[in-house]
Amino acid sequence: MSVQVNRRTALACLLPLALAGGDAAPGVLPEPPPPWPGETRLVRGARSLILAHQPPATGAAALRELARRADVAAARVGAVLRRTVRPVVLVPASAAEAARLAGTGPLDGLAAVADDDRVIVVPGGFDRLTPTGRDVVLAHELTHVAAGTGGLPVWLYEGFADYVAYRDAGLPVRVAAAELAAEVRSGRAPRELPGPAAFAPGAERLAAAYQEAWLACRFIAARTGETRLVRLYREARAVGADRALSALGLPVTTLTALWRAYVRDELS
Repeated sequence: MSVQVNRRTALACLLPLALAGGDAAPGVLPEPPPPWPGETRLVRGARSLILAHQPPATGAAALRELARRADVAAARVGAVLRRTVRPVVLVPASAAEAARLAGTGPLDGLAAVADDDRVIVVPGGFDRLTPTGRDVVLAHELTHVAAGTGGLPVWLYEGFADYVAYRDAGLPVRVAAAELAAEVRSGRAPRELPGPAAFAPGAERLAAAYQEAWLACRFIAARTGETRLVRLYREARAVGADRALSALGLPVTTLTALWRAYVRDELS
């Protein structure tokens, strides 16, 4: 099964959460004010809220499908983190409007972008993803927001999000890590955990770096259990990754050696 998820674009976005509150019924997201002038189409999912500008590039059926996928992603993230997540997703009328809402430059090639407590879907970019790719992207980015971002090495920050995203995606490891698998089979196995430069926009091995980070977190979960991986992520934000890994019995040097062997075993 082939899935095209362009890490250079689609996974650069964040999908923030809005929690139920105010006078809304329990478990129901309150309706936010329209972020644009003119007509707004609102679609509620079981957990999510979708707002689309009229005339949206996306039709009514696709908006309902987006709400369903946002619901699924939120449930997957919540199952790992053991908390409720409720996405609010905006669908602007154009990529230019998406950029204006986000207060950024052009968003060409992006699937979505974060803005405070909402996710802005970029028309065209998200639609070009495969169905599985959309689910992976949504779950990945929802994990970033729900789990928090501060004080983490980038491999743990990105790898943990991919661990959650791929956990229930049904993809074989060698499919999800196709670029890294090709390198390993050619004798170019990774030597160290990927650093910040490996995740920079336009980096030559960007896809492989995400896959290396994912397999590092997947290895930790396989060795210590998912609950310990989640705890590691939270403790690393509080005390630093080196201390949290040592407390887990996997100081960076030990983790690196075991992870390298794991990558070879999984992808050779």
